[in-house]
Amino acid sequence: MAEPSNDPPPSRGAERPPSGLTRLSERIRRIVAPNPSPFTFTGTCVYIVGEGEVAVIDPGPADPAHLDALLAAIPGERVARIVVTHSHRDHAAGAALLKQRTGAPIAGARAHVVADGKPTRADASHALDYAPDEALEDGGRVAGRGFTLEAVATPGHAANHLSFALAEENALFSGDHVMAWSTSVIAPPDGSMRAYLASLEKLARRSEAVYWPGHGGPVREPERYVRALIGHRRQREAAILARLEAGEASVAEMVAQMYPGLASALVGAANLSTLAHLEDLIERGLALSDGGIALEARFRRA
Repeated sequence: MAEPSNDPPPSRGAERPPSGLTRLSERIRRIVAPNPSPFTFTGTCVYIVGEGEVAVIDPGPADPAHLDALLAAIPGERVARIVVTHSHRDHAAGAALLKQRTGAPIAGARAHVVADGKPTRADASHALDYAPDEALEDGGRVAGRGFTLEAVATPGHAANHLSFALAEENALFSGDHVMAWSTSVIAPPDGSMRAYLASLEKLARRSEAVYWPGHGGPVREPERYVRALIGHRRQREAAILARLEAGEASVAEMVAQMYPGLASALVGAANLSTLAHLEDLIERGLALSDGGIALEARFRRA
């Protein structure tokens, strides 16, 4: 899920993946789920890794027609493992249905837990019935015929977010953590700007040559691009601090200044990403709140 923004991150442009099955490399194929939106671009990218006995990364929404198309695209092949980067519905909701259809176990992100049994707006983004057979931690592996996927913990967009490194191709499946077409929505309390930035720094120290994201086309020169994303977020942070210096103490006031002309349907997501920045600034002692980390609170410069 991407951040609505009229100032996208530094990029050479966003490739629009075709919807049908596309071979991307010796070991990777992709099919795009039919769930386009302002937050999912052309739809969720579903990756098929391997040949004959395959792993499916992020099966997408619980759409029987989509899963029919996915299985029809790989006739005669066996889905041996279903791998999930994080439990947002557009990535994970189809996992249980694909398991029913194929018998393949689900591995990857741990299940999302609703804090104190009181769902928030952020919880609504998750497939609350998602239940992996194997919850992986950083460094956990899924092995298949001719490939190994290694989990790389990248919390931030979601607390349970994982990326997956494919060593045989020096590639990374980056989920919603890094995408070429837009930055990620960070929605507290499950999303954390501090964790997101730390995860970006972690990826910037890695050596993969290409990222295959959850939406849109590949990220080329990923180390350089990730550094640009960090700079983009620091610019956003500076703009928020400037608004606080000017006395604009509510999230709504700051969003109106920083996202001029933003479509009304996208304002909610912009509010949440701004709130995530404010949470980080408060943790670092740079901002104060009169009502906790909440959209209705008022904020000021520390």
